Amino acid sequence: MNITETALPGVLILEPRRFGDERGWFMESWNRETLRGHGIDIDFVQDNHSYSGPKGTVRGLHYQSPPHAQAKLVRVARGMVRDVAVDVRRGSETYGRWVAVDLSAENGRQLLVPRGFLHGFATLTPDVELLYKCSDVFAPNCDGAVAWNDPDLDIDWGIDPTTATLSEKDRAAGCFADWTSPFKV
Repeated sequence: MNITETALPGVLILEPRRFGDERGWFMESWNRETLRGHGIDIDFVQDNHSYSGPKGTVRGLHYQSPPHAQAKLVRVARGMVRDVAVDVRRGSETYGRWVAVDLSAENGRQLLVPRGFLHGFATLTPDVELLYKCSDVFAPNCDGAVAWNDPDLDIDWGIDPTTATLSEKDRAAGCFADWTSPFKV
């Protein structure tokens, strides 16, 4: 497995090796022992699978606050997304900064998003299936969102923001400047 650091501490790009032949390919998307050998020791307890039909669908920026904060390992099974992580750990040197990584079924990349980061994605193709592991279960009382198109964050989602498809939750999310992060370094 190839592991690449990003500009944000702890946010990593994981690229599993693919073994292919005339039938197709095989990859090991998660192996606890392999990743422990790279210093990644996360106990994932829930797998999620989302489908987004229209190109330009945005889901995020989401978080779960403590005590149910989640680390996530995100990958795409069909289509392509721009996956975004924003550091919201108060006291962090990179607080308010973001990274974006294009994940697709073809490139096989995965993004590891630790606790203390907002997470979201925009679909760059129609009919996207996104899979992600979580280190804690979904807890509605800890669920929250920050506006995906906040001008202070100025995230490049790779889509036309005027035609984005959003949920009511994401449409109603507040701005970053008015939000108090529940996360600390």
